[in-house]
Order: sequence, then C-alpha cells, then structure tokens
Amino acid sequence: MQAGNAHYRTMTDIPDIVPVFPVKAALLLPGGQLPLNIFEPRYIEMLDAVMAGKRIIGMIQPRLEGDASAAARAVADLCDVGCMGRVTTYSETGDGRILITLQGICRFRVLEEVPSRLPFRQCRVAPFLTDLAETAGAEGVDRQALLKAFRDYLDANDLQADWDGISRAGNETLVNALSMMSPFGPAEKQALLEAPDLKTRAETLIAITEIALAKEKDDFGSGLQ
Repeated sequence: MQAGNAHYRTMTDIPDIVPVFPVKAALLLPGGQLPLNIFEPRYIEMLDAVMAGKRIIGMIQPRLEGDASAAARAVADLCDVGCMGRVTTYSETGDGRILITLQGICRFRVLEEVPSRLPFRQCRVAPFLTDLAETAGAEGVDRQALLKAFRDYLDANDLQADWDGISRAGNETLVNALSMMSPFGPAEKQALLEAPDLKTRAETLIAITEIALAKEKDDFGSGLQ
C-alpha cells in the first residue's frame, strides 16, 4: 500500500501504537482520502506530534449507540475496528485551524488504550495486514450491481455524479470511494469498514443502499395516504 510518498508493505512498516481520532460517522478506508478540519487544541497537539513522527492517525468511531457489548470491548467507549491513515496534505488556515488529508493505509483492531499524560488518546493496535495488498479481492466485485444501486440512489434523490470519472475508476477505488461518500449513519459506516474483503464491502453497500431506497419509497407512499 502506498500513501503519499510512503510505502507500507509489512508489519514492520506499521506502528503498533497510534494516536486515535474518534469521529462519529467518519469513514476512512485503505487507499481512500479523507479531508479533515482540525481545530480542537488537543487534536492540534496530536497533529503536531504526528507530523514530528510517522504522520499516522487512527480514525475510529465512538461506540455505537445501543451497543450492549461495550463491556467486552478493549476500550469501552470506542468501536473495536478503525483505519489508520497517513497525513498527505497539511495546510494552516491562519485562524487556528489546520486542514489535512488522510490517505488510508490499513484497518486495525484496538487491543488496549495506552496510558499517557498527553491530551490526546493513543491505542495499541493490531493491523489488518491483508489491507496492504492493493486491489485484493477487487475481481470479485459485482460492478454492474454496485453502479445500478448507486444510480438508483442518485435518481431517487435528484443528485448528479461524474459518470465519466466513475467509469474509469478501478473496482477498489470505486467501492471504497462510494462507501466513504455514502450518506449513511454510524452503524452502516462501521459495517462497511468491518467488511472482511472488497467483494463483501460492495455487497454490503448495495444492500444498505437498497434498504434506504425501499424505506424512502415506503415513506413517500405513506405520505400520500
């Protein structure tokens, strides 16, 4: 996996302790790019430390509402799985904010939180090393079914898309980009993140989209009665 100028190929390329940035419904996937607006002082300090080190941040969601398994988690108030990314762009705004872009490297499972006097949190993690093999599983994606579900969603919501760019995208880029930009909630985003492979992620995205379309249709029908 390449992120910016860095290559991540084996376990030795991946840190076992990463600063984590808990953000609800934010989804970063391997190879994907996530823009972030950093303004809280503790995360400004986190970013200073990250830029002085390996430039890696672990994106993770807070524990999902209604999740009864929190007591069994390594860290009770965080989801078990996140995705680490490398800071590939960095810009200071002049008003105290910092704009960055994270490029996804690989997913990780939280093992434990590391005690620290720093204002930001750090976790010991186990990386999903299979994510480092780019395009792994891409050949199994049902591209036509994915594009149909995406087109149906756009049509139902009067939205437009760059179909020329979409048609040129490889399966991995297509699945991960559509997953990251999808307007679904935290539980759906976590399901997409935790899908074991690209084929399953595409199938999950299709199913979530079809459920959303069916719900919209039911809601519209109910409104006419």
